[in-house]
Amino acid sequence: MTMQFNEDRLHDIFAQIQNRFVAVIGDVMLDRYIWGSVTRISPEAPVPVVDVLRESHHLGGASNVALNIKSLGAVPVLFGVIGEDGNATALRGIFENERIMTDFLIEDATRPTTVKTRVIAGSQHVVRIDYEDRHPLQEDTTRRLLDRLENHLGSINIIILQDYNKGVVGPELIERVIDMAHKHGIPVLVDPKYHNFFDYKGVTVFKPNRNETEDALKRRLAGEDSFIDAARAMRERLGCEHVLLTLGEKGMLLLRSDDTIVRVPTKARKVADVSGAGDTVIATLGVSMAGGADILEAAHIANFAGGLVCEEVGIVPVDRDLLFEASLGRLGVLD
Repeated sequence: MTMQFNEDRLHDIFAQIQNRFVAVIGDVMLDRYIWGSVTRISPEAPVPVVDVLRESHHLGGASNVALNIKSLGAVPVLFGVIGEDGNATALRGIFENERIMTDFLIEDATRPTTVKTRVIAGSQHVVRIDYEDRHPLQEDTTRRLLDRLENHLGSINIIILQDYNKGVVGPELIERVIDMAHKHGIPVLVDPKYHNFFDYKGVTVFKPNRNETEDALKRRLAGEDSFIDAARAMRERLGCEHVLLTLGEKGMLLLRSDDTIVRVPTKARKVADVSGAGDTVIATLGVSMAGGADILEAAHIANFAGGLVCEEVGIVPVDRDLLFEASLGRLGVLD
């Protein structure tokens, strides 16, 4: 199904996005890039020696979802855990520059701030170095995070649970968040990973990718029938309203609450880098629904957004104006 947006309808959705509050609950990360060149092999071991030219820091994980929400004109409300270390200071500096509030981040001295350091030599990704603690949060830390969320539910329009299996999102948090959201009539969107996959009972939208689905269902997805069967199996097991299965170059498959299937074809015109595309899709989905879009409209807008960021090198937030034009089909994104 190809959707051509009516301009007035799209204007209405984007206008309502302004000042909507979208909560993101999940694993807050710092992405560090070390850029350099390789001209020799180490005499100590058969490994390349990277001469460092520069470093850069970016928001990663749930932080990147928050950045995309901000870029789209909504207000991200980020709930997560950071350490009491220099990497937390670096993260806070980026948040301040991006004007993203950090009032709801919990500092935990027993855990390091999650950092993914990527060493890039020329165009070659040489190695990734992770600083993290994947153990579940202490009960007191989870309780503090939930208390902060509960105290501000009255101003939140959408909740996104963004799980990277780094310990912040666990069964107790998931159950409590969904219960609080149901009581306040707030839609819950989920971007899952393998652990906790089937704990998200009764959410509004469940958005796994193909690899996560294959791992969770322990089956290979090899064609259209298998995509549909997988989506229905997940919705039946979770009791969720909608399943949005992302399939990379094959686009998306949306199973709606009325059991209708909609195929959303990929819209990237030239794929330069898929990094961060999943973050952009869930952020755009949430922001669009906060702006009044129904699930079909939101899925198409999110699909356009994912295509746009794949055309850029590196992890970059989606551009609101380009997304509006793409959604109208003026950039040749629609069939």
